[in-house]
Parts: sequence; structure tokens; C-alpha cells
Amino acid sequence: MSEKSNPGEFWRSVVLTLAVALGIRQFLVEARYIPSGSMLPGLQIQDRLLVEKLGYLSHPPRRGDIVVFYSPYHFDPVLASGSDRNPLRCLLVNLPGIGNLPGLANPACDAFIKRVVALPGEQVSVDPTGHVVINGQKLLEPYVKNYCPVDQQGVGPCRPLQGVVPPGHVLTLGDNRANSWDGRFWPGGAFLPKSEIIGRAFWRFYPFNHLGELTQKGPSLQGSSAR
Repeated sequence: MSEKSNPGEFWRSVVLTLAVALGIRQFLVEARYIPSGSMLPGLQIQDRLLVEKLGYLSHPPRRGDIVVFYSPYHFDPVLASGSDRNPLRCLLVNLPGIGNLPGLANPACDAFIKRVVALPGEQVSVDPTGHVVINGQKLLEPYVKNYCPVDQQGVGPCRPLQGVVPPGHVLTLGDNRANSWDGRFWPGGAFLPKSEIIGRAFWRFYPFNHLGELTQKGPSLQGSSAR
């Protein structure tokens, strides 16, 4: 006689599978896609990336890391004051097939992707073109191909920035300096709290002709390497 299937066992299996999948996404690794051109040309719109979440438990963010973090509407004191940061709503927004439902989207639930360029305690300045100086040394960034245009007076659409990175914070900028809404433009402050970082993007799995680890040459301070 064949053993009858047990509906209770089936649904327990479904719930367990979902719990494991959500647990992996919540605590270990998750997939993200590039929604804008702020990281061009290295990362293209609609590129799919894997983001690991455990690394920063053992070490702080490093210069050159490509990080995914919660929207400034989640932590910026000016922007967050009028936003709805309901955790349940944000969980639903980020579930595949559900986040696009009308009326569910919320800027506080979005995630951004930028590159770490300055670390805690560093004196940093960013000029109107988007070039970065750290503690008086120019930051060499081979991945940046599109700086901000300026006129003969050195004035352009991008904002300059100057300050000391506070403890527990980093400065993140988009590789596409001329088209990136990053710390230069956040009204409540330029620096990203480490606690708002979701994880580090480390692997591109789509498109297949660009599949692989994100290991392009990172930034270096001018004069810091032996010649």
C-alpha cells in the first residue's frame, strides 16, 4: 500500500524552504541589479551582482570596495524625517514580483550602490570636477572616465565637498562622477554610516559575457606606491 501524502508535511517543507532562502538573503548573500548609470562605465545598467554580507563583521570597509547600502531616505536626517521606514513594507518591496506593485514603492526602501573612496579620520576634498584628494594626496581612480564638466571659472553642476570622515563612517561616490547622486548632494551630510551598509558587491553574474569577480584595478593615493 502506498503511503499517503501528508498536506501538513508538504506545507512545513515549503515554509522551511522559504525560511532558508530568506535567511540566506538576509544574512549571507543576495542578488542586486544596477538600476542607474551612476557606476558607469565599470557597471552597466541592468548588470546583476552578488552582494556578500558577512565580510564587514570581521573588518571595516576598504577603499575601493563597491558597497550596497540603504537609501539616504533611510538615514539622512533631512531626508529621513518625512519618510516611511516601515521594516515590513521594505521587506515586501524587495521581494521579487511584489516590489513593483502600485503604491508599494518607497524611497526609504531603496538600495544604492557606490564606491568607498575615503575612510574614517581622513581629511577628504572633492573638487567641482569630481577629483578626490585624501590627506593632501590625489586619489588615482582608473575606473572613473566621466568627470563633471566645469566652465572657465571652474564652476559646474557638481558640488564640491570637504571635511573629515567621522568615526564609523565612509565617503562613497559613484564612478560616473557627472551623474551620481552621492554624498556630495545629500542634504543632511556627505558621509555614509557603516551601519547602513548592506554588503559588498563582489561578483557579476549577468550579462554572461561579463560574468566574473569585480576585481578591476582599484584606487591608490598618488605617491604612495614605489616607482
